Amino acid sequence: MRLHGRPLPAVGAARVYVCGITPYDVTHLGHASTFVWADVLAATLESTGIKANSCRNITDIDDVLTTAARDRGRYFDEFALTQEAKFEQSMRALRVATPAAQPRARHHIDAVQQLAQALLTVGAAYERDGTVWFRGSAVPEDADVPRDRALQLSRAYGDEPDLISKDDPFDVAVWRPSTPEHPAWPSPWGWGRPGWHAECAAMALTVHGASVDVLVGGDDLAFPHHAYQGAMVGAASGVSPFARAMMHVGEVRLNGEKMAKSTGNLVLVDNVLETCAPAVLRTLLVDRRFGDPWSYEPASMAEAEARLERLYSAAGRSGATTSAVEAATGRLRDELDVPGALDVAEAEGGEAARRIIGLLRLG
Repeated sequence: MRLHGRPLPAVGAARVYVCGITPYDVTHLGHASTFVWADVLAATLESTGIKANSCRNITDIDDVLTTAARDRGRYFDEFALTQEAKFEQSMRALRVATPAAQPRARHHIDAVQQLAQALLTVGAAYERDGTVWFRGSAVPEDADVPRDRALQLSRAYGDEPDLISKDDPFDVAVWRPSTPEHPAWPSPWGWGRPGWHAECAAMALTVHGASVDVLVGGDDLAFPHHAYQGAMVGAASGVSPFARAMMHVGEVRLNGEKMAKSTGNLVLVDNVLETCAPAVLRTLLVDRRFGDPWSYEPASMAEAEARLERLYSAAGRSGATTSAVEAATGRLRDELDVPGALDVAEAEGGEAARRIIGLLRLG
């Protein structure tokens, strides 16, 4: 298999880490796009004879989640579980296979504290007033993100680069004190809670060890989240790079804006599935290059449905040579070229089309 122009060989099994949801709201197409693509990646890896050990985390310790739960008069963990159940229902409807591991941040408090201590031990972190700060001054340059852009993104994602209580604007919290409105756990540095980037770093280390074959998430997670996750794991373990390959899925837009809770321009999976079959929505989500941003238009659903009908018609034809099957699956294994695989499947029909339908779970 190839990603980003490079071979990605694996022996026996491939370790895939998928950045999952913060369970405080229902699933929209932006979420669905990432997780369907991760499902396609796993299926494609397994088509080569490699087992895909996929891990998709649940970020159930987060200030946004805590606020949403409090506004509804709920405990954060109880509220997270109900939202997670709704998410799982949407994933089942979209035929996304259940990952081998689904770690939750609140079950990995000890791991985050162990990570913090490891970073302190090797001099990659320092403690001040109950906060363990990861030394992140080199992270933007290592991630090839210009300083001004990095500052902008750090502010947007709550990393507080303007705080004067830390050594460098790009230092981020591994562990931080909790005020009364936030959940808290005991630690060597006082009662507190984990930082976001540290949660994913600790969960990845626990499930997969010091490196993964593919790190998957929306392209909005590339910086700061994935950059800091990898930097923390590398500093603590001495293993670099953390991910052999990154798979950043292009954002879904509506009316020119990124689809997000913060902007309120959401198209919900459950609403879409009231008017179309799950296979049609999966076709819409993956009939493109995975890294390309795209805009959702209701008219696009008709195009996806027509594409799927042509594929089904092609699958009903007899024949298709072994070379045709290999050509179709080969497109998937080369940069996850779903449009190319669908084109070959349509043209060749028969077993080539049936194989692609099965691999992409479009049946």
